[in-house]
Amino acid sequence: MSPGRFITLEGGEGAGKSTQARALAAALEARGLHVLVTREPGGSDGAEAVRELLMQGDVGRWSPHAETLLFAAARADHVEKRIRPAIGAGHWVICDRYVDSTRAYQGAQGIDDAAILALHGFGSRGLMPDRTFLLELPPEEGAARAAGRGSAANDRFEVRGTGFHAAVAEGFARIAAAEPDRVRRIDAAAAPERVTAALIEALADLLP
Repeated sequence: MSPGRFITLEGGEGAGKSTQARALAAALEARGLHVLVTREPGGSDGAEAVRELLMQGDVGRWSPHAETLLFAAARADHVEKRIRPAIGAGHWVICDRYVDSTRAYQGAQGIDDAAILALHGFGSRGLMPDRTFLLELPPEEGAARAAGRGSAANDRFEVRGTGFHAAVAEGFARIAAAEPDRVRRIDAAAAPERVTAALIEALADLLP
């Protein structure tokens, strides 16, 4: 049995993560690989229940510390119930957001990166992706895309101001600069099919 792999897609609002997760899965399945597409927060029954708490309500519903704990709890259940079993079965897992989103979004609210990683080490036993793709798009363009799909009104994170989303983008950029072996930066402003081709090219060293 070929080894399972864990791939994550990261980036700001409207960067096309969900679209590219589906397109990448189709490309990998065409190569004969078994693929699980999942998302965060969510992906397991327990994590989806936490997602409802996190994504809805007033912007100030949760403090940054409470948000961080909720994301860590959702991720712990997701990793235990779905991600680790799929990898262990030799499947490729593609996840729309993972711990780097917590590092960027809660980091933009003043939560220390070391504290987030310590929670991840405890809750998810430190599981990190084999490859992370950071889909980069100017925050204002991402906001326009998100508004066009009509989801922002129901999302506590999308409705935050441009200053917040610029800080999130800076957080992602710092992670990518610090971990270039794992994180590959992808221009998400290109046509969707070109973005997918760039993802496949950047996975060449992991493909069987």
